Amino acid sequence: MSAARLAPRLIALTVAALAQPARRAIALAPHAAELVYAAGAGDRLVGAVRGTDYPPAARQLPSVGDAMQPDPERIAVLCPDLLIGWQPAAGAPLAPIAARLGAALYYSDPRTLADIPAAIEQLGRLFGTEAQADAGAAALRARLAALAARYAGKAPVRVFVQAGTDPLFTLNDHSIVGDVLRLCGGVNVYGQAPILALQVTLEGVLAARPDAIVAGVDGTADAAATLRAWQAAGVPAALRGHVYGIDADSLYRPTGRLIDAAEQLCARLDEARG
Repeated sequence: MSAARLAPRLIALTVAALAQPARRAIALAPHAAELVYAAGAGDRLVGAVRGTDYPPAARQLPSVGDAMQPDPERIAVLCPDLLIGWQPAAGAPLAPIAARLGAALYYSDPRTLADIPAAIEQLGRLFGTEAQADAGAAALRARLAALAARYAGKAPVRVFVQAGTDPLFTLNDHSIVGDVLRLCGGVNVYGQAPILALQVTLEGVLAARPDAIVAGVDGTADAAATLRAWQAAGVPAALRGHVYGIDADSLYRPTGRLIDAAEQLCARLDEARG
């Protein structure tokens, strides 16, 4: 397979081309495993990193360590023909491992909503599961198109994205969450910040005067606690009830579940519009 067929930032060939569809792959990021399953190739995964928990079957995969520092010995024991990393800069140590094993090394780094179905298609080509991958990608594109049509021209809603609480962090417009906000007619109050993820203060959030707050949460109890915390801080959007908790894994992982999160978020921002 030629690297020229692979879209930039999605799957980039760095070590060896696959002479045939991959049969024994290791996903070195949780989102990569999820995308492989979406491409119809979950049965080709023989290992994954800690934190890989979706779909539920992925929890049974042998662990090869942490995403930031996978264990070369555990990887070697699994005899992979394909390693799927996340970002080339962070994955530099993977190259010699792949070379020693004679495995292909690819990177999956979707940065926009449109990149997600494209990544699924690319993985379908790597695994020879094009029929299922292409069908899944087409379904995701149709959902994105429906959202774009529905929310085009909607009144803008100023949004603060809560990406961390201790300390308080947010994301700028270059994040994939920023792409979701644009789709829904949201305006990120820290969208023009110079770095992707930045630490902010409560005073800064108050000064930004968001109409709504969006937070990645772990269940309904966490969502309720997040609302109470912002209300206790006296943030006007929270006092009006416009604090929206979205499942954190769905919101922050660049997979098909982010389209689920986008549909939820778009609907919640309609509530803030009144």
